[in-house]
Amino acid sequence: MAVEIRKTYKEHFPSLRLIGKCYSDKDRINGSFGHKWGEWFQNGWFDKLEQLNPIPENDDGYLGVMRVVDGMVEYWIGMFFSENTQAPEGFEYQDIPAFSAATCWLYGDEKNGELYGLEIHNMVVAEANKHGFIRKDDDWCFERYNCPRFTTPDDKGNVILDYSISII
Repeated sequence: MAVEIRKTYKEHFPSLRLIGKCYSDKDRINGSFGHKWGEWFQNGWFDKLEQLNPIPENDDGYLGVMRVVDGMVEYWIGMFFSENTQAPEGFEYQDIPAFSAATCWLYGDEKNGELYGLEIHNMVVAEANKHGFIRKDDDWCFERYNCPRFTTPDDKGNVILDYSISII
């Protein structure tokens, strides 16, 4: 099945702090950061972050947050928090100024990998453009793994992944 875009809308985010762990291309295995997500669940790192009161814009989900810096991809796993939230020991943070994002709900099969990759990113950028949104080059984009949209597959085994890109 091809990925379907079920919903597209604009979101506004206040100045915030991303708290998590930052990875680079050298951390990928077969092009994926999936094993890093496994580490997060195995080590209970989301449990530690949830104790800090994440902001509602997380929409009850965990985040894979990306951007390009000096031609290199940064991939963060974590959550958004209010500015000045103290990062727990062993975690990193990045302060992000207020921004707007175009968000698409991507419907598909998470298990076969069709919801991930550059092709999906380009699909979201094209969909955003159709709605009059213009991507901010090399700025933040993120996957939001919402509960229950992403965590509870439907009768066809499909889920919805939120994918957002920073827009002008």
